[in-house]
Amino acid sequence: MLRRASGVLMHVTSLPSRFGIGDFGPGARRFARFLRQASQSYWQILPLSPTSTFIGNSPYSSDSAFAVSPLLISPEAMVEDGWLDAAALEAAVVDGDPAVADFEQAQAKKEALCRAAFAAGRQRLACDAAYVVFCREATGWLDDYALFRAAKREQHEAGFASWPAGLRDREPAAVDALKIRMAEEIDYVRFVQYLAHSQWKALRAQLRQADIQVIGDMPIYVTEDSADVWANPELFKLGPDKRPVWVAGVPPDYFSATGQRWGNPVYDWPAHEAEGFAWWLRRMERTLELYDIVRLDHFRGFEAYWEIAASEETAVNGTWVKAPGHALFKTLTRRFPALPIIAEDLGVITAEVRELMAAFSFPGMRVLQFAFGPGIAENRDAPHNYERNHVAYTGTHDNNTTLGWARGESGGEALESLYAYLGRRVPHEEVPWELLRLIMQSAASKVIAPMQDILCLGEGARMNMPSVAKGNWSWRAVDDHFDAAIAARLRGMTEIFGRNH
Repeated sequence: MLRRASGVLMHVTSLPSRFGIGDFGPGARRFARFLRQASQSYWQILPLSPTSTFIGNSPYSSDSAFAVSPLLISPEAMVEDGWLDAAALEAAVVDGDPAVADFEQAQAKKEALCRAAFAAGRQRLACDAAYVVFCREATGWLDDYALFRAAKREQHEAGFASWPAGLRDREPAAVDALKIRMAEEIDYVRFVQYLAHSQWKALRAQLRQADIQVIGDMPIYVTEDSADVWANPELFKLGPDKRPVWVAGVPPDYFSATGQRWGNPVYDWPAHEAEGFAWWLRRMERTLELYDIVRLDHFRGFEAYWEIAASEETAVNGTWVKAPGHALFKTLTRRFPALPIIAEDLGVITAEVRELMAAFSFPGMRVLQFAFGPGIAENRDAPHNYERNHVAYTGTHDNNTTLGWARGESGGEALESLYAYLGRRVPHEEVPWELLRLIMQSAASKVIAPMQDILCLGEGARMNMPSVAKGNWSWRAVDDHFDAAIAARLRGMTEIFGRNH
């Protein structure tokens, strides 16, 4: 039987911290206590993958589907674990607006701390049993990632397709020479991943004690310039030069006349099937090490995906290509019998996609901001149409905040539709909690609200504007946001609708 419960969506980078960006340190622990005080069962986050200022800091564009971002390492926790002296922290403090993530400064200052810790503690690693175990258990992805990052540093961060041919193509002699030339850098990458692993593991232990599960996000595709593609070129549709021949996206629709050309290399699915989906088994195993539940992004692409020639500048001239979703998930569920997946089934979803979800009992998503307007009676996002096997949201990281949405819809059909649904008019500032009440009292077994909606924040706190490359992912909470009165209000609503622990 599906348990009624609720949770909060807030990425780790949005936590308070003195170091320019949220991390696994004291701010995360305070947020865990806030969730417990509010009787919440879930903390939903975005991918923990490494990000880059070169590509807009998006957690959905990463050089690894397996690694964890060094930006999430807590300097305070490094002191607690004996890797740094407390005096070193002051040099890493980032001045500026505490409500805005400063990726660039955080990157520079945290890397300096990590390199200092590595230089001072390198001898300690040899006799650190936990480090040895981590490297051994992670070897299936860590070795390739460390090689990739070392080569990127040597090649001044150039994309791997432009590296010298021997290194680009992973010729054994070239790789062996890299291991010798860049041995110290390879060890440094392993060390940084160990720090991230250890800190996340400690935070997860605190969350488990509080009976809070983490919902994480798995993007369907990987980035072109990534360790995943470099180490497994045969699993993607690439040319001899290791550049994509075909890329992913979505076709033109109501929102975009030219569609969306994401640019990720598409999978060579027959190659995946031929190896028994071994890469996907490794990826899911790693993902389930990081999270309790997995939101599978762009689930529609596992049934059929929009394939665009890499030479095309837009997504207009693409083709739908069938994907072996049923065979993939059958393989995954054999290895992981209780596969805890939430299918991101937003947008135009076909009968075939619904059949794929039903075959494996994957719950789908419902977003309340999409419910209002003409045809609300039949709208699948309206609360009266929710089923138990649904996960309901006021909005997602791609939506405006609910207060921003209400202000933007002022006087329009959507807001009038909401007032009719509520049976009364309410001020804009009350709309976030009214929407939260609607999903809380619905039949959906899980309901999630972005922290911005719980705080009733406006459009300036929006996390992401799809199709806009810059200016996203920067919102951060401040310490005052984890207020006992807000926790009590959220706990009260949670208890009224039977979603508490």
